[in-house]
Amino acid sequence: MIIREARQEDIPAVAALEAVCFPEEPWPERLFAQATERLLVAVEDGTVLGYAVLFSVLDEGSLDNIAVAPDHRRQGVADALLDAMVRRAREKDLAFITLEVRQGNLPAIALYEKHGFAQAGRRTNYYERPREDAILMTLVL
Repeated sequence: MIIREARQEDIPAVAALEAVCFPEEPWPERLFAQATERLLVAVEDGTVLGYAVLFSVLDEGSLDNIAVAPDHRRQGVADALLDAMVRRAREKDLAFITLEVRQGNLPAIALYEKHGFAQAGRRTNYYERPREDAILMTLVL
């Protein structure tokens, strides 16, 4: 598996993976096509296994999406993507990265904590379908 910046030819696979992982409100393909410089993909044998999106403004980073194909979960893909995103944020001299995660997504929360993210707050009823609070997490770089 390699982690690399997304290319335009990766975008249909990324959008398809988004629809599988976030069926309630998937990002449209055009948004991914406009964000290739902010998008990392995990690829093996030409197949996109996962992706992560990091937006930044000045010295603030926001990890907006991270997703792994269901049949490749629990194999280190998200771990490798998150490692790469944190390295990228440090290279860009970002001061911190924030993210929101569903309060019930305990595996994701554990992954973020493993990488040094700490719970910084809660956004009540942040998610719809189903309605759920978001845990706001921050990694100070």
